[in-house]
Amino acid sequence: MYSLIAKQTLRDRKKEATASALAEAAFELALEKGLDGFVVDDVVQQAGYSRRTFANYFSCKEEAVAAVAVPTTSVEEYEKLLAGLPQAATPLDVLYSLMQMQFTAEFLLKIRKFISLSKQYPTLEPYILGVFRRLQMAAQEALEPFAHGRYKDGYTHLLVGAVYGAFVPILDGGLNVLLPGETEAEPTDAIPFDQYLNSMFEYLRKGF
Repeated sequence: MYSLIAKQTLRDRKKEATASALAEAAFELALEKGLDGFVVDDVVQQAGYSRRTFANYFSCKEEAVAAVAVPTTSVEEYEKLLAGLPQAATPLDVLYSLMQMQFTAEFLLKIRKFISLSKQYPTLEPYILGVFRRLQMAAQEALEPFAHGRYKDGYTHLLVGAVYGAFVPILDGGLNVLLPGETEAEPTDAIPFDQYLNSMFEYLRKGF
């Protein structure tokens, strides 16, 4: 199986940079003009690439817009995270540290905007599952060294699904949570993101 946290060559990094530039251009155009307000030619012109290059990475503008919502965590960041955890770390300890690394202020804001766009343009909705699937696959890979032989088969899949599923209401507006860097226009009962993260893992550690 392809590893989401495998070593990258210089060529891999160049390809990633190209895909990122195209995705950013598509995302910016979608926010500015709406999904129906631009075409692929506008994306490549804004990003400075050819239409043929676009076709090498994405099948359509919807896929390009969705790609911006996938976190770009480097291999070095994963290695540093895993090396800093004790071998006796529990899967919850690993997931807590992983989420702190993955869910940066920039990523959370982008994915919230992407989900907002998907509510306006239903053709984007199928890609939401792909974003969460990639997050979950990366989490399962990170858990493997800590869970192998210590837990029953399927345990980490259930755990990852429960943990990442708890973030959907934050991103779709179902819960009033302030993302890092956000400020309230008026006093409300909004929960700061860090507080929500800590509370969620406290529930998981103690049991509901």
